[in-house]
Amino acid sequence: MTSTTDTEQGTGQQNAKNPGIAVSTVFPTAGGHDPAAPHVRSATVRVDAASTGTAITPIWASLGYDEINWTYTPTGKRLLRTIGDFSPTAFHVRPHYIFISGTGFGLPHQGSGNVYHEDETGTPFYDFTIADQTYDAIVEAGHHVLVELGFTPRDLVPDHAHTELTLTESPTVYSAYEAGQWGYPPKDYDKWAGLVTALAEHVLERYGEDEVSTWLWELWNEPDIFYWRGTPEEFDRLYEVTAAAVRRVLPTAKVGGPTVTGGPDGTGFMRQFLAYADERDLPIDFVSFHTKGSHFTPWRTYGPTGGEAPVKESPMTTKMLFEIRSLLRVMAEFPRYADVPAIVDECDAGVPAHWGVYDNSNFGFQNTEYYPVFQANLMKKILDLNETEVASVREATTWSFYFEGERYFEGTRALMTAGGVEKPFLNAYRLFAKLGGTRIAAASDAAWDVRELDTTAPASPPEEVDVLATRADDGEVAVLVYRHTDDQYQSDDVAASVTVDVSGLAASEYRLEHFRIDAEHSNAHTVWKELGSPQDPTEEQLSAIHARMGLERLEDERSLDVADGAARITIELPLESVSLLVLSPR
Repeated sequence: MTSTTDTEQGTGQQNAKNPGIAVSTVFPTAGGHDPAAPHVRSATVRVDAASTGTAITPIWASLGYDEINWTYTPTGKRLLRTIGDFSPTAFHVRPHYIFISGTGFGLPHQGSGNVYHEDETGTPFYDFTIADQTYDAIVEAGHHVLVELGFTPRDLVPDHAHTELTLTESPTVYSAYEAGQWGYPPKDYDKWAGLVTALAEHVLERYGEDEVSTWLWELWNEPDIFYWRGTPEEFDRLYEVTAAAVRRVLPTAKVGGPTVTGGPDGTGFMRQFLAYADERDLPIDFVSFHTKGSHFTPWRTYGPTGGEAPVKESPMTTKMLFEIRSLLRVMAEFPRYADVPAIVDECDAGVPAHWGVYDNSNFGFQNTEYYPVFQANLMKKILDLNETEVASVREATTWSFYFEGERYFEGTRALMTAGGVEKPFLNAYRLFAKLGGTRIAAASDAAWDVRELDTTAPASPPEEVDVLATRADDGEVAVLVYRHTDDQYQSDDVAASVTVDVSGLAASEYRLEHFRIDAEHSNAHTVWKELGSPQDPTEEQLSAIHARMGLERLEDERSLDVADGAARITIELPLESVSLLVLSPR
């Protein structure tokens, strides 16, 4: 474990069972349920299509996952291609475990790239078979790699790890190495540097300079918790060695870190890391960190299959924004790093990714319309946060991919479930893909503002209707408007009546397309439930589910009349829902 002092860490304590979460002294571990909370029943949204605007950062164009060996399965490659086909922006893709030793047999929250080996004399040699399959699948789908350089290969585990971290042998486990010995600092930093150099040389030869110049190179994952079983000082030195090794091969490579968690442990660790780098003039082209919106209490239940959660809980937007802001402000303490991109390369509503509704039914939100609406709100609020802080977020990564062997709608944090069925969550990214390149002025009179964070936290925000609007180079205007509350158990039989007033329109007539995600639209989960939640659906049932899993229109395309450069659109927003109104000049 790290030896960071309490002063450096703040007063947080680490929950050793929960990767990615430090126990906060400010926030509860998840938001509660309040059936008496007030609803938003009406809202007015105003959009100025003629406003100067600013270039929008597609912060959502990034995903990652633990299970590196599922990248190159037929399903994994198909999912990556699906995203590449609908997204105008290439995603950065960040898998764990490229340097982990193993057979390449994928399991939930486990995997192995199996690159590094030593012969009987201790001389290193390398096997890039799995690395090639992984990176080929990403690049061939039109994406770019975020190379997470971790963790310690079996042949580089220090001797003391074998006595400090032991494991009782059992047919249900592998070895102490898989149980965490990979988290120890490598015993030979020169051999580690050779490994990093070899990987950089290999991908440069395989993919070419133009492609590899788009990649991000990052050391480790969450070194402020159990992923790193050394000291902060050992990590800092390893970063120095790693960055130099990458840059020897790729002088213009983008290197960064330290990929800390969002709690006080991460804040302290990042501060000392940036201080070390600043003092030694080390290259840092991006600063990375994580945030999670919840872990449930109890985190996992052991009861009847499909039982209700002991406590109704939900993710907290305020917790995530507070953690992001805290780490942006640590960056701002160092003028050298205040302007480099922040990469929130795990930015998720809850942990862990591989647990679902059978572990705790609170994970049910990951199946439903709740999650895409939550994500639309989160991305919009992070963009707002960028406008209020010195440092800013360039990418906010969803740690979501898919899981081999799960049941239909297991409830894991994934873009796809069994049977090749896309979950509603993926449709949020289809909506983001339709946004234009310029963010224009837009406001709702029923929205919560990120500038209210200090007066709202540690509670969740109130129910709201909010908006994000963009303009494309051809004059197309896209208005993303949603109704959301940070309470997956809240319901309302009455839809909110929302008036969308758009001014500054240049043409006299527009074509209006209205896309919608809610319980009845763009929602394969609802169809599956209506069919009786089959775990072995017939061909006809599976066809019906597949037919409703993509992004759907709420209404037929129609003409929109414009008078004096203005148009009014009235929509009804149930709780939870998000609409995208696309106004294309004729």
